[in-house]
Amino acid sequence: MADRDKILRYFRGSGDEELAARLVDLAENARKTSKFRVSEFLDPHGRNVAEIVAANFDQIRLETDGGFANAERCKAAFVAEDYRGKLDFSLICYLVKWDKRYYTLGHRDILGAFMGMGCVREILGDIILVPEGAQFVADKAFANYIESNLTQIGAANVSLQQIDREELQQREEKVKIITATVAALRLDAVAAAGYGVSRSRMADEIKSQNVKLNWKEAKNASQAVAEGDVMSFRGRGRVELAEVRGLTKKGRCAVTLKRYM
Repeated sequence: MADRDKILRYFRGSGDEELAARLVDLAENARKTSKFRVSEFLDPHGRNVAEIVAANFDQIRLETDGGFANAERCKAAFVAEDYRGKLDFSLICYLVKWDKRYYTLGHRDILGAFMGMGCVREILGDIILVPEGAQFVADKAFANYIESNLTQIGAANVSLQQIDREELQQREEKVKIITATVAALRLDAVAAAGYGVSRSRMADEIKSQNVKLNWKEAKNASQAVAEGDVMSFRGRGRVELAEVRGLTKKGRCAVTLKRYM
């Protein structure tokens, strides 16, 4: 039997208590019904929270699905150990097209259109640009609303069609390797090196809540970063601290960064 209060206390200090509470509710319901319960779309940090919650429940396993083979955003299913039926993650897949002769649209434009429709991020999975336009995965419960309202992205008229899951393409990310030295393994210093901006500019962006560390809003500019940590700067993609190579003769930290374009 999982201790609900103990689980929520664990997440209280990190600000994840609300998400953890929703996931605990799903796990408890799955166990009571001997079936399964599925979450909204979660980013990698949210999936970590789900894994910790599931680990605290006997006879519950966790499975995830985001449609794409290498999906970043996935739904999490809490499944009773004795459940033998088929899981339904309630996913629907789309291809959205526009006239590329006149309009250039990116991930931010498409996501902005969803926000403008009044949709919350949790109903939407990954958005992948493809030669024809863009593919995305969404919560099937909102299919009618999406199909009725997603007719324009910015100034571009768009067409939307459902596609089979097998038609989803794998994300192809361009990775730029950056070697740099930083004064300290602080978020402002490392992120500034990764995005090619000044440390003071990055500190301002962190203060303006435009930067995330491991998919969570950055706390402050002096927040420590370590190998494997992932930073994201709104509209500028992700940077991973791939390696800390040691100190230079001048006492600076030599780092290798991967910037995902």
